[in-house]
Amino acid sequence: MSAETVSAENVSAENANELIRFDNVTKRFGKNTVLDDLCFSVQPGKHVTLVGPSGSGKTTILRLLMTLVKPDEGTITVNGEKLFPADNKHVREVRKNIGMVFQQFNLFPNMNVLRNVTEAPVRVLGLSKDEAEERGRELLDLVGLGDRCAARPTQLSGGQQQRVAIARALAMRPRILLLDEVTSALDPELVAGVLDVLRDIAHTTDITMLCVTHEMNFARDISDDVMMFDSGKVIESGPPEKIFTDPEHERTREFLSAVL
Repeated sequence: MSAETVSAENVSAENANELIRFDNVTKRFGKNTVLDDLCFSVQPGKHVTLVGPSGSGKTTILRLLMTLVKPDEGTITVNGEKLFPADNKHVREVRKNIGMVFQQFNLFPNMNVLRNVTEAPVRVLGLSKDEAEERGRELLDLVGLGDRCAARPTQLSGGQQQRVAIARALAMRPRILLLDEVTSALDPELVAGVLDVLRDIAHTTDITMLCVTHEMNFARDISDDVMMFDSGKVIESGPPEKIFTDPEHERTREFLSAVL
């Protein structure tokens, strides 16, 4: 079923193969409905990009998966386990499968780069300091910062800080990686380096990725499916070559003509 929209009635045995599932999810902020009876699913290992105008609900989906906000209606399931509704202890266990990289880097300024990457694995996963540091150095090598372990975040460029944030998310060994406009706060000349790191991760790991971005070439490169959002609904979804070259919905054509 991948990231296609589905009806609530069409629940089948395929659900067992879905890593993420939203069933009739509605989210409101005051009188503003940002997600409207949303249904979609994502299979393990797939890379799904959410596109659409600002305010269409894309980032809210990621925030729901990170349990930063709660839905007003509907059910969210991760790896067969309900994320909502569920008690707090259960939510924390499900959340261990999910990592997120935000627009802002949110690094701890009082910690060096290596400790920024290792702090959560030690405290949350219970890894030993040595094991966490070995893994942390490998990940910093992966993002091209193996020689900056002792540096403080303030000694790094924005692009380097975002690559540390990517390593930090991967250090939790997530099955799902959420990417929220990870290049929007960067100077243009720094964007390509961060996107190259994410391309490598997409092409060399089996991590499921859910990505919100306005970088359409990046979306075309890494996506198995693209979902076009407008007013809290998925109005069109499909493989990138279909969405970017032959979209069916007029709103999709309008959006792409404005951003491409």
